[in-house]
Amino acid sequence: MLLVISPAKNLDYDTPAITERYTQPQHLDQSKQLIDTLRSYSVQAVAELMKLSDKLAALNVARYESWSEPFTQDNAKQALLAFNGDVYSGLNATDFNADDLTFTQQHLRILSGLYGVLKPLDLMQPYRLEMGTKLNNARGKDLYTFWGDIVTEDLNQTMADDETPILINLASNEYFKSVKPKSLNARIITPVFKDWKNGQYKIISFYAKKARGLMCRYAIKNRIVDAEQLKQFDLDGYQYDASQSQGDTWVFTRQQA
Repeated sequence: MLLVISPAKNLDYDTPAITERYTQPQHLDQSKQLIDTLRSYSVQAVAELMKLSDKLAALNVARYESWSEPFTQDNAKQALLAFNGDVYSGLNATDFNADDLTFTQQHLRILSGLYGVLKPLDLMQPYRLEMGTKLNNARGKDLYTFWGDIVTEDLNQTMADDETPILINLASNEYFKSVKPKSLNARIITPVFKDWKNGQYKIISFYAKKARGLMCRYAIKNRIVDAEQLKQFDLDGYQYDASQSQGDTWVFTRQQA
């Protein structure tokens, strides 16, 4: 069983890492091509491309310029610990022990516009490049054409030894579009999280993102490798709702945040 999540816009390179362990991203040769493309953009062009303020655009232009190999603990940080958004708030990896990290490294992947697929302990230099960015490149008009089959093949390789491969899709639609389901050699289960509001269950973005991280945490802490056990997920008041679930879309609801 493999869990996939999206990255986060917010990054934390100030808090010391909880581990000295690290690995290297598998697709740095591809990342380098994207960095070379981004280096041709001015601050104003980056601001327009990514709809950023001039201040944020300037920060990221500086990041592209300083991006360099080799990746070390002096110029990079493990992806799991560098991302700092809502999903990662739910995941809360800051209290993971060595065994937790080992399990996480085996069963979690992070989709990325710049790095393609990241293992949790892969060193990562700071960047801003969302998967939906329409960045013209040598392979096409956007990052989906740039990554092509690479992301899907990476995930297939990771699950190659599983007798009954299952991918738990906890990524956003923007990021999961980089995966080609028809070419993925796995059953895809997509959990959906809904909260009660104004007389009905609705997907509320902030809560749903945090819940994706919470489900990852639940799987990691309980060493879950059988997807059916995820139906017992009960963190923060969520419960599996069979009446709203359909096929491999599993709905989890809660009455009150």
